[in-house]
Amino acid sequence: MGTPLQRLVEHYERRYPADWDGLVIGCVGQDVPVELVTAAGALPVRLAGLPGADVTAGETYLGRGVDPAALSVLTRLLAGEYGRLDRLLVSRDCEASLRLFYAVRELRRLDPGLGLPETCLVDVLHLPHWTTTRYNRARFAELVAVLERWTGTRLTAPRIASAITLHDVRRELWRAVSALRRDLRLTGVQALAAFGAVLPVVEHNRLLRGLLQSDVDVHTGRRVFLTGSSHDNPDVYRSLEELGSVVVGEDHDWGDLLATRLVGEPTLAALVERYQYNGPTAARASIAARAAHTAQAAADCGAELVVSYVRRNDDAPPWDFPAQREALRPHGIPAVLFDRQEYGSIDLSEVFVG
Repeated sequence: MGTPLQRLVEHYERRYPADWDGLVIGCVGQDVPVELVTAAGALPVRLAGLPGADVTAGETYLGRGVDPAALSVLTRLLAGEYGRLDRLLVSRDCEASLRLFYAVRELRRLDPGLGLPETCLVDVLHLPHWTTTRYNRARFAELVAVLERWTGTRLTAPRIASAITLHDVRRELWRAVSALRRDLRLTGVQALAAFGAVLPVVEHNRLLRGLLQSDVDVHTGRRVFLTGSSHDNPDVYRSLEELGSVVVGEDHDWGDLLATRLVGEPTLAALVERYQYNGPTAARASIAARAAHTAQAAADCGAELVVSYVRRNDDAPPWDFPAQREALRPHGIPAVLFDRQEYGSIDLSEVFVG
């Protein structure tokens, strides 16, 4: 059976369910409210790309100027590499996700033989206004109706409340995992696996509790905090840690940002506001807000170095870096920018991080 950590790593590396009998709903982007998918009795599976693989098929429909992570996801969808995906939810969290949605929708319409799943756009806006909240509530109501049609399950208030509670418990457990990593009792690669293991939320919570109760190794190395592009795979983390660092924190939506904000009150209205105000990310927050968040998060982790890693064609993060570097100065934490990096890799030839 293996230890809880070993099982989490196994599920993270496999990524996609092998023994789930219900509906499987693929999710792209951080704004998909997975609580509603769980409430409908389906399994939400966040889709990751595959660094280093050929993305010609994705480029055919999205062009070469798109974030390569999105190109990889579309390529894998066209190749059927995700196994059974009954439906697909795509959030408008960035331009690349939006373009992916339109491509999948049109390809499905023009060539049903491709086998692409029926897809729905999750359009969440993030301005701090009541009019934005009203807009988001309307979009969530539409999503509830779509999920009810897809699954045949009525999303009652008790079902939604139960799912919200389960996912908030998982966020609390993720926070505890982050604390374990800050104590160097997990590596960054291991923490990513604990965050990203693809499991029903009840089983995920059980394994996370088991991890927190386990005896784990203590690691040593320079304490690195990652900002910039998100990481749907552990390759960059592994590259840094193989040179003697430990990634003790990050501010992207496959890691610590997943646990930053709880829903709190188990209602649909509170769920809407959680997704409206969750952040900040480079694509939707001000430069000042990003800088303040990064500096405080890095200081809280006891980081000795902040690495801003930016993928090719991910245009937002480099604008943040000068302000982030200045915000880090009072904390005495240096920062280095790795711009225009290939998906899943980092060129450490000029700046050694160790």
